[in-house]
Amino acid sequence: MEQLRLDFVTTEQLNELRVRCTLEDQIRQAQKDCPSIAELRVGMEKGLLPDFRVDDRGTIWQKGRLCIPLNEGIRESILTEAHCTKYSIHPGSTKMYQDLKKLFWWIRMKRDIAAFVAQCDTCNRIKAEKQRLAGLLKPLDIPMWKWEKISMDFIVGLPRTPKGNDSIWVIVDRLAKSAHFIPVKTIYRTPKLAELYMQHILRLHGASLSIISDRGLQFTANFWTSLQQAMGTKLEYSSAYHPQTDGQTERVNQLLEDLLRACVLTYGPNWEDSLPFAEFSYNNSYQASIEMSPFQALYGHQCRTPLMWEEVGERQFFGPAMFEEAAENVAKVRENHRTAQSRQKSYADKCRRELTFEAGEFVYLKVSPLHGTKRFHMRGKLAPRYVGPYRIKKKIGELAYELELPEHLSGVHPVFHVSQLRKCLRLPEDQISPEAVDLQDNLEYLEYPVQILDRAEKGIKTTRIPVCKVVWSNHSEREAT
Repeated sequence: MEQLRLDFVTTEQLNELRVRCTLEDQIRQAQKDCPSIAELRVGMEKGLLPDFRVDDRGTIWQKGRLCIPLNEGIRESILTEAHCTKYSIHPGSTKMYQDLKKLFWWIRMKRDIAAFVAQCDTCNRIKAEKQRLAGLLKPLDIPMWKWEKISMDFIVGLPRTPKGNDSIWVIVDRLAKSAHFIPVKTIYRTPKLAELYMQHILRLHGASLSIISDRGLQFTANFWTSLQQAMGTKLEYSSAYHPQTDGQTERVNQLLEDLLRACVLTYGPNWEDSLPFAEFSYNNSYQASIEMSPFQALYGHQCRTPLMWEEVGERQFFGPAMFEEAAENVAKVRENHRTAQSRQKSYADKCRRELTFEAGEFVYLKVSPLHGTKRFHMRGKLAPRYVGPYRIKKKIGELAYELELPEHLSGVHPVFHVSQLRKCLRLPEDQISPEAVDLQDNLEYLEYPVQILDRAEKGIKTTRIPVCKVVWSNHSEREAT
């Protein structure tokens, strides 16, 4: 029975066992030549260190713990054994210190353990950050005039209406917060969207100076960029996989969805018939950030409704008084914007921390290991949280960085927000070359055996099954199966 059990011991396991057996002998030999251990012996002879003792074999102990000399190889072996083996599986620095301090002791032991865990490549890839979100809040610049700078986004996944529309194009003025909601179809191509933009926005407000949007296919198409460039409009996109660039449009989307839910419950399932009323209700409602309604900020007075009725001619403007009041209204709105941004920044920065990188440093890139999704060629819930490390090419703005991505990620935009990055303290020794991965059309790749490391036989009752330890392509020897 003992011989059968030993048949399954691989060469790698025997080498590990041999290292463990000789580790204590190495420690004793290193203690004889280490200056700090010699100082400990002198202190013990003088009676200054009552907690330390020397056994019959000359090994120094501290309260029942083995004293480790200043030998990088021995300490590296102990830390690797306690962190990277199958029976430890990458514990945190606190757990690792509590386990090791029962058996070993050396100077600055807790600091060395924390540094070892922080530099572990596997921990950096798989463990979630428990610190505050990186990157302080950076408010956008306040526009100088109405409909000078706008933002836009799509609300998709809505029920199809009798006219065939299943999405809403939301376009918001960043100063007055007035908005237009345009029903569209998901299958609309960029020329059709440009035609709707001319009909609903350009003819009413003229060409804007800048447009903020995400990196949707509609907004990055060559036709759309050429059209806006011809009109003198600057396109400002969000960084890759970071939807927090423009919180105002996201908030308007949320309000519009709530309004349409209420309309569907009250007036029927056709949300397109209720969309004009939802737009009127939003534009005529009080906004806390500008301390007035978007309609009043845009036109200088509140819209006439049955709740707010004024006789015609009751309010008159003559000469330059109309322009002076409009300018005063815009100045008031800008000051209210500035106050609201300061208040939002003070709240948001309590849960954030400042993090900066320099060009040339290496960082890990965060991915989303969600079930059923595949980003950066990683699939499934147990995929790593971070990939890389990749080198930083340059800093973009105040909170974004451009990375040097490998060839197989050429379709991903290389600019990322600082909250998507994690500092790499030490480059891993064994890295897989990205060019070695032969990706198929479905972003999958085939693996094939490269080398056989060991052979054994597995016994099941009266049957003997030969087993081989194989190194697969795109994997290191540590990942052999």
